[in-house]
Amino acid sequence: MDKQFKTRSMIFTLYGDYIRHYGNVIWIGSLIQLLEEFGHNEQSVRAAVSRMSKQGWLQSEKRGNKSYYSLTEQGKARMEEASKRIYRSESPKWDGQWRMLVYSIPESQRHLRDELRKELVWSGFGSLTNSCWITPNPLEEQVHRLVEKYDISQYVTFFNATYEGMSSPKELVDQCWDLNDVNAKYSQFIKEYSEMYYIDKNLVEKGDISDGQCFVKCASLVHEYRKFLFVDPNLPEELVPNQWLGDSAAALFSDYHELLQTPATRFFESVFE
Repeated sequence: MDKQFKTRSMIFTLYGDYIRHYGNVIWIGSLIQLLEEFGHNEQSVRAAVSRMSKQGWLQSEKRGNKSYYSLTEQGKARMEEASKRIYRSESPKWDGQWRMLVYSIPESQRHLRDELRKELVWSGFGSLTNSCWITPNPLEEQVHRLVEKYDISQYVTFFNATYEGMSSPKELVDQCWDLNDVNAKYSQFIKEYSEMYYIDKNLVEKGDISDGQCFVKCASLVHEYRKFLFVDPNLPEELVPNQWLGDSAAALFSDYHELLQTPATRFFESVFE
């Protein structure tokens, strides 16, 4: 992953976890200062912000000679959805239905197909066949947003369906997602971050860690955990494997985040404009 994408990804994390709770607007100078804590330089921050503006995630306004950046409506909707999934306390309830999206996008608009695939994976859809995607979650709102965003209503058909066989719902899940791979990633996360959690808990209790260090650790934790949004389809309890580690990882993330949040927020507020 190139540095610019990492910078962009980190900016998303800061908007999701901090900036959107503070009026959703930040001076570029503050953003640069915050990202310097993670080793990103001014040039890479400006390049990432410019790219995010072109992609429709951010918008800028001038106040005097200062530039301020805020999330667009599209950016706000994405952060809202991400936040719900990152800070969820339990698996979604299942109504027994499947949402099915079928598209037929012409070869001349192949770039749209690629973009749509990325968005569908991010939202938690799984690919059943080449251009047929399914999810057990009620993602109607997200689908309508996508169709509008890419202006593809003439290429897309969307169903709310009942599965009639020929195998079990869990076997259907296995066709669309590699949950064993996701579970292995959760296992790795738990191993790595539970060790760090106990070390940092000790430091916080003794007062041996600065607000700035807590800010870096907290944002890095969210940044790392946020990657699961791209691989975990957030399936209902009935459809995940028996030894599923998603809930244990979520509990660890929640405890660790709570430990760091107050000092991290203090640091953010000292820099924020």
